[in-house]
Amino acid sequence: MARGSTRPTSRDVAQAAGVSQAAVSLVLGDKWRGRVAEATAERVREAARDLGYRPNLAARNLRLGRTRTVLLVVPALTTEFFAGVYTGAARVAAEHGFGVVLYPSPEGIGPARDPFASAQAALDGVIASSMAADALTAIRGEALPLVMLDSDPDGSLGAATVNLDIADGVRQAAEHLLSLGHRSFLHLAADVPSWTFEIRARELAARLDEVPGTSLRTARSPISIVGAVTAAEAALSAPGARPTAVICDDDQLAAGTYKAARRLGLRIPDDLSVTGVDDLALATAMDPELTTVHLNAELFGERGMRALLAVLEDRTPEEGDIPVQLVLRGSTAPPHQP
Repeated sequence: MARGSTRPTSRDVAQAAGVSQAAVSLVLGDKWRGRVAEATAERVREAARDLGYRPNLAARNLRLGRTRTVLLVVPALTTEFFAGVYTGAARVAAEHGFGVVLYPSPEGIGPARDPFASAQAALDGVIASSMAADALTAIRGEALPLVMLDSDPDGSLGAATVNLDIADGVRQAAEHLLSLGHRSFLHLAADVPSWTFEIRARELAARLDEVPGTSLRTARSPISIVGAVTAAEAALSAPGARPTAVICDDDQLAAGTYKAARRLGLRIPDDLSVTGVDDLALATAMDPELTTVHLNAELFGERGMRALLAVLEDRTPEEGDIPVQLVLRGSTAPPHQP
């Protein structure tokens, strides 16, 4: 580094990595593929990290005519899941000299006020959860480069769609409960008009339809523990044979089901097996700990940001849904035999 300089320059990075400044610009601008060897690119990134190098974004933005700012639109931050999505997106953004502004829709789901005087002037692109899609209208986000998360790939507003393999997660939960011997099910469904919840209901019904002798009831609840207690208690005390397993769309709904079960004098998992989706910290705070589908929120955010970068550079985003995994804990067991 030059004497008297307190901030490393691209020349310092080039010298440390043994490459030209042009190569440093290509690598740190994520335009190196096909022009710089992968090993060389990694050497440049490592040198930049070691030196603490940060690009002069003000100068770069003037050249590119960009703000290098991305808006992440999510439902209200009621759980840590979307905080994880932000962490993943911001990590990838920082690697490419972008910043991420988090915009939780104030009412959770529905229209939201434009946080900028003009979104098009202030932003380079938008990453949005399908659960907060209505907020895009207010911020005119659909007029910007847009990546949708958890959205129907056949009807998405976005230039790209990034999904978790939520259908497989539901199948894993159903297969597990069926293998334990359960045949009478309650689906505690999130009362949210979103593709991600529609696909859960569809896949669950389809899988159970394949097994003779199964029954499935559905009860709907807002995504809250209080709402889930009310919905689950009503469904579990309804006339007729009580379900032996409850498949919940979300860990908060599972927590509400636990409380409803205790009010009704039911033991988990002896009298009632319960599964969730998300694998929030809440899942291991419950007693017994919750069997639930683990969703990698940070990887979800990373993939969303990488997809937006690809759209901005006219590249094809990575394809394929992000795998999910059922985590077996103490809330599921074979049905109690009277």
